[in-house]
Amino acid sequence: MNDEWARLDAAAGRSIAQGRHADAAALLQQAIALRPDHADGWFNLGYVLRQTRAYPDALSAYAEALRLGIGGAEAVHVNRAAILSEYMERTDEAAAELRAALAINPGFLPAWLNLGGLMEDVGDAEAAADAYAEVLRRAPGNGRARARLAAIRVHRGDTAAAIRDLERQLQSGADSRDDAAELFFALGNALDAAGRYPEAFAAITQANRINAALRPPSRRYNPDRLERLVDDLIAAFPARPQTPPTTDGPEMLFICGMFRSGSTVIEQLLGRHPLVRIGGELELIPALVHERLMPYPAALQSLDADAKCDLRDAYLTAVAANFPGARYTTDKRPDNFLHIGLIKTLFPDARILCTERAAPDNILSIYFLNFADSINYSDRLEDAVHYFGQHRRLMAHWRAIFGDDIVTVSYDQLVRTPDQVLAATWRALGLPPIDPTAPQSSAAPVIRTPSNWKARSALHAQSSGRWQNYAAELAPVIAALDRF
Repeated sequence: MNDEWARLDAAAGRSIAQGRHADAAALLQQAIALRPDHADGWFNLGYVLRQTRAYPDALSAYAEALRLGIGGAEAVHVNRAAILSEYMERTDEAAAELRAALAINPGFLPAWLNLGGLMEDVGDAEAAADAYAEVLRRAPGNGRARARLAAIRVHRGDTAAAIRDLERQLQSGADSRDDAAELFFALGNALDAAGRYPEAFAAITQANRINAALRPPSRRYNPDRLERLVDDLIAAFPARPQTPPTTDGPEMLFICGMFRSGSTVIEQLLGRHPLVRIGGELELIPALVHERLMPYPAALQSLDADAKCDLRDAYLTAVAANFPGARYTTDKRPDNFLHIGLIKTLFPDARILCTERAAPDNILSIYFLNFADSINYSDRLEDAVHYFGQHRRLMAHWRAIFGDDIVTVSYDQLVRTPDQVLAATWRALGLPPIDPTAPQSSAAPVIRTPSNWKARSALHAQSSGRWQNYAAELAPVIAALDRF
């Protein structure tokens, strides 16, 4: 039995290293059947189930690892918290997991950092600040904690103190180049809030230079590759896909567009509707592409009706598991604009909401946010301009073939006349009217975005036209945008 268990465990390890998580899960389940008391096996199973988005099963596997007394249990609690908060919107349970981790190891920085982030997500600035202060008490050079604490101070109106603290830490030195980038991004945004625009732009430029230097060559932005993808998508969908209408399953509200174009704001406003469940940035569509539709989009041409049903069922099963009983669920993934053809193939009746924002403001906002390695065109203005142009080119094609099924929401109009824009959006998406006498929830919404505190502020037009504060610095951007 030990030889067979060792073979299965080794094969699972190879599958994990190769990114074949579903295969790894099957192998680990066989290994666990032979050694059900092996805590590390349950932990590894939890990990691969999380990667395959089987979140309830991943939670159960992690729970079994804890029951069996796994070493480093604080990390297991943090992993459970991430699943509960990021994918299942069970924030109270996530907070309990993080506090359990800290009860085991009060100095475990990932737990404090995650607790601070979770408290920001639910709008508890005081608890978030306390968590970040605990990190800094143990690791003063931690850039993430100090940057987020600065954002909270700016939100509270104590911008001068935030600037002083960040400048003092930069003079003392950061723990790493990643930490330095965090500090410079935070300083730039604090200086922007103080109206010190040339200094703000200089700090943000330094932050982006650090991020660009940290990015490995294989992860750098490739303009030619994106242009080829857009060409291929346009060629793959010369007309609306001929897919029969579907009536089963929850109704999805897909939200896409450029990052920093108002998708978080419109999702939160849609969430005011009593029938709408906020799903946030779901990974489901990109996961279908990368796991089952490569090479993309060429693989779409060979899909038969059964394959399309399988893909659709896989998506809806994951949604139902994470958001049971929802009538409408949002899937807010800005880069899903690349996959509108696929979405309309699987969900022919879907209405897709695309957010738009004035180009200079959109590009400036991208440049001012620390995306680190999550997107690769944010640290050079010329790359952001190029990406914006390809987004505009592809969206023009989608609108030409899908017409009114693509609902456009202008961020600049939304912040000026939110009630009118929201009512029009609800109508365009086919949502029933709201009973104005129905009670409204008083709970703070969960907002998971780096610009959390701005998203929580009352809607105002301050960010519309913000680029004019940086007109000199953005002159090359304005000139380049004339091509699109």
